[in-house]
Amino acid sequence: MLITECFPQFFTATMLEWNHLLREDKYKEIIINSMAFLVREKRVSIYGFVIMPNHMHLIWQIMGGHSLDEVQRDFLKFTAQQIKFDLEKSNANLLSQFKVNSKDREYQFWERRPLSIDLYSEKVLLQKLHYIHNNPVQEKWQLCKYPEEYWYSSARFYFRGKDDWGFLTHYLG
Repeated sequence: MLITECFPQFFTATMLEWNHLLREDKYKEIIINSMAFLVREKRVSIYGFVIMPNHMHLIWQIMGGHSLDEVQRDFLKFTAQQIKFDLEKSNANLLSQFKVNSKDREYQFWERRPLSIDLYSEKVLLQKLHYIHNNPVQEKWQLCKYPEEYWYSSARFYFRGKDDWGFLTHYLG
């Protein structure tokens, strides 16, 4: 069943057992490339994102003709497969940490049941956008001093008007 989602979504996906696999830029690039694909294929509009060492946050809106469940499933499945393919070639020991005893999969990279929240108002959307842009600055992470310094984020798009990724849409349209 195809459903058109009305509101932007705040989406959070976490690596299995909070593993810091996304510390490596090559895995962040897999996520970036997948987001770009979803936008090119007109499945989503992406208003903001941050990719942290063990999780990611997105503010996206599912486009007409697609369901939230379908887009999330495809996005997480594709990124997991690409990470697995790389680990099979480059780091079998690390790959073994993601081996699971499950009927439907041999490896699992993302925690099940990612968080997805409707953003019913501009005020709530802005709160979430501020939150994701400040994630790398938090004392827990200290990945940068200012949000716009962190490369794997949409902060520069909003702070400096620069879309380094070519797939972002300003939340105001």
